[in-house]
Amino acid sequence: MTASAAAHNNANHHIPVLLTEVVTALRPADSETYVDGTFGAGGYARAVLESADCRIVAIDRDPDAIDRARAFKAEFADRFSILSGCFGDMDDLLAKAGEGAVDGVMLDIGVSSFQLDEAERGFSFREDGPLDMRMSGAGESAADVVNTYEEEALANIIYQYGEERKSRRIASAIVRRRAEQPFERTLDLATLVEAVLGRSRPTKGRKVVHPATRTFQALRIHVNDELGELTRGLKAAEAVLKPNGRLVVVSFHSLEDRLVKSFMAERSGYVPAASRHAPMPTGPAAPPSFYLEKRGVIKPSAEEEERNPRARSAKMRVAIRTDAPVMQETAHA
Repeated sequence: MTASAAAHNNANHHIPVLLTEVVTALRPADSETYVDGTFGAGGYARAVLESADCRIVAIDRDPDAIDRARAFKAEFADRFSILSGCFGDMDDLLAKAGEGAVDGVMLDIGVSSFQLDEAERGFSFREDGPLDMRMSGAGESAADVVNTYEEEALANIIYQYGEERKSRRIASAIVRRRAEQPFERTLDLATLVEAVLGRSRPTKGRKVVHPATRTFQALRIHVNDELGELTRGLKAAEAVLKPNGRLVVVSFHSLEDRLVKSFMAERSGYVPAASRHAPMPTGPAAPPSFYLEKRGVIKPSAEEEERNPRARSAKMRVAIRTDAPVMQETAHA
């Protein structure tokens, strides 16, 4: 078996969500160039490369994803390249690589199946591993956060990024326990959270969610600055897209989707009614840098959700670049 075939087989357990819908929305065409800002296992990149004689410039900050991309390079040669870094820096990364404006950008936000399924990465509360959660392997780990942050800061992270209503109880329990022994393993933290919250009993027609789900999500988002990265990535996509270039974003929870929805609404000229306490805007409104063929989200079919449970929370939004300049940020009162 060739290296590329082995890599393809190893990626089979990673099922890209809304794959057909993403490719349809991107509309790949011969000779065009697209950015896959979250390469991961390469599922979207492969589908696009196989649908047209186009190029993909992929970006990922995960060293394991960079390693997987070597097989893609061997298979697709000059039609594929990989850049190591954050998709929020795609404008700088593309410029340094000598790339010009591109015809499309696709982003699949959040953690990949590879990261979740590999216990040693520390993302999972179901498998024991080091309490890490760093996508790049560098910087502050989840263990650093739970073992050193003040109780109020911990509670705020768990509440804001995990939308966990009992965040203060969890943070208090973490601080009490770490005084006796620091947290080092994922199951250690998951067990403590479960002891604080208890476990819901299964009921007919209702999926039981592990009590540590929201806490682990919050720590992962904080450690990797995922919402900041998404905000920067959307702005970078605006800067690198050609007129009529397409931005396709798949997100998996409400915090991400609200950011994407707000960005696309603002950049397409949809501005909510101003507060009566805010100063009236002066001067002409900036021309929209995007337009929306369809306002709202595209969700997986029931068949896809049945086939791939991780698709159940997915939402896809699409925006198309106009020829207007990049919108300048405005100060809000």
